[in-house]
Amino acid sequence: MKKYLMLSLLLTIIIPTVMMEFLQISEKENEGLVQDDVHTTENHPILLLLDEQAVTIDLEEYVMGVVLAEMPMDFEMDALKAQAVAARTFACKRRLNPKHQNADVCNNPSCCQAYMSPEEYKKLGGKEDDLNKAKESAQKTAGQVAVYMDELIEATYFSCSGGQTESAAAVWGAEVPYLQSVPSPGEEHAVRFTESVTMSLDRFLGCINLSNEMIKDVSVISLTDGGGVDQIKIGNRVYSGTELRRLLNLRSTVFEIVIHNQTVEINTKGFGHRVGMSQYGADAMAVQGADYIAILQHYYKDVEIVHMNEYGTDLNH
Repeated sequence: MKKYLMLSLLLTIIIPTVMMEFLQISEKENEGLVQDDVHTTENHPILLLLDEQAVTIDLEEYVMGVVLAEMPMDFEMDALKAQAVAARTFACKRRLNPKHQNADVCNNPSCCQAYMSPEEYKKLGGKEDDLNKAKESAQKTAGQVAVYMDELIEATYFSCSGGQTESAAAVWGAEVPYLQSVPSPGEEHAVRFTESVTMSLDRFLGCINLSNEMIKDVSVISLTDGGGVDQIKIGNRVYSGTELRRLLNLRSTVFEIVIHNQTVEINTKGFGHRVGMSQYGADAMAVQGADYIAILQHYYKDVEIVHMNEYGTDLNH
């Protein structure tokens, strides 16, 4: 009888203990599954043309490297996150329709996006804290992309606009619903917010393929919605703002030209094509308390920020 009592007592103690441990393990496993589901990133590799050599790199590592190369690391975290989402969206869009035969993107910013590895960043004197910030911007937005009408957007961006961004139609001639002119205040702290350049009259005329005899005056015919030069008349010839920016290697299409006796003064505002997200504008918004989603939805009109998993495999190839 005593043996049965002892056995019952042991079972009463042992079974609940074992069950509790089992339940706790199951709970932890379930928590892990849920957490993985929430934070899963589609780490499909990016084929990166790095200094003319194609290399395979994890998507989020690539995004971190773009943030390091493209943005000042003293910017607010939400500005860095906005850059991370834009960089990821750009890369995924290019992966669907690459410009290069043997790679999705390259590290040439004039063609695709700049990229810098953590090792290279350290060699150039970069700080560990900045590396951690870039890594955090990629991790905290992992897998997130910007879409319009369920399609990845052309997530174009630039340094600073001079106060107002430009529409895609004004710069590239094609209307894009989400790439419209929007205000971009607070950019005055940008390193290249304004620039003044003086050159000889002969050099100026040579750049724009005009003879001295044809010079009479300079008059702006029309401006774009973003405040850039649309058309300008110099002497008896009419130029587009984008044409003169290219011929004179100007920082933006927001410029004025003053011809003196034998010199020409050119003053510009902004830096870059001014279409899409202003990086310095994004930082100014973040300083004022805007989060990265609000920043992205300001510069890219009517877009949604979604996880790649939500839109199937089309975004992940």
